[in-house]
Amino acid sequence: MGKLTPDAMEQAQARLELFYTQVVTFLTLYSGRVLLAALTLVVGLWVIGWITKLLSSTMTKRHVDRDVQPFLLSLVNGLLRVLLLLSIASTLGVQTTSFVAIIGAAGLAVGLALQGSLANFAGGVLILIFKPFRVSDLISAQGFTGHVEAIRIFDTTLLTLDNKTIILPNGTLSTSPIMNISTKGVIRVDQVYNVGSQNDLDATKSAILKVVSTCPYALNNRQHDVLIAKLNANSRDYDVRVWTKSDTYWETYYYMLENIARQFAKDGIEAPKPKMFITNEA
Repeated sequence: MGKLTPDAMEQAQARLELFYTQVVTFLTLYSGRVLLAALTLVVGLWVIGWITKLLSSTMTKRHVDRDVQPFLLSLVNGLLRVLLLLSIASTLGVQTTSFVAIIGAAGLAVGLALQGSLANFAGGVLILIFKPFRVSDLISAQGFTGHVEAIRIFDTTLLTLDNKTIILPNGTLSTSPIMNISTKGVIRVDQVYNVGSQNDLDATKSAILKVVSTCPYALNNRQHDVLIAKLNANSRDYDVRVWTKSDTYWETYYYMLENIARQFAKDGIEAPKPKMFITNEA
């Protein structure tokens, strides 16, 4: 190998001095910012971890659905980390205005493209958090009545009483009226029976009460009612109100219909008979 010439050694020395000068200049100008950015990173990550743990503990105490907890924690953690990144970039002297503009434009584009899906997603989160109904509850919503079979992040599945599967989007479901039949555990079955006015009033009520007293689904600790609701020209309307468990609503409904028909036939309670009035004018 050849020896370095004096000129080559001078060039190498000049380059080292230039590099040293650049390093010293950089450290002089940016060392404070770098240290501050590193401190911001360490403290920021600690604060994010503390907030995440606090949020997780709060959701557990409030019995937030376990299916939605990981998602909410990841969402909050991700948003906080993005804010921390922007804060560190700003500390280092990087202009963050363009980053914010890009993120905002991207978010707007995604939001417009997935508007319906985002609405369903937000509705699913609200349903899972506030729990207007639970799996197996009997509800009536969007014109459908059935048991809740599954609650997912974008939709809810109902199993109707005639064994049909209905999938309802959570967006409209979370903003529309929902009748939860299972919430209180008991429900009143209301029926109206039209009986001819030629029948004895007490005999008619007694026939209905016999069926109520033998109904296996009627609750013994509740007051059941048989009331005259309307007097017609040739008939009476009887309101029959029977309390039962939410899970046996339809069993009670059809039991009462069938057995009251049998009891009326047995006791000679007749249906309304049409009346005709004929006036003879000489």
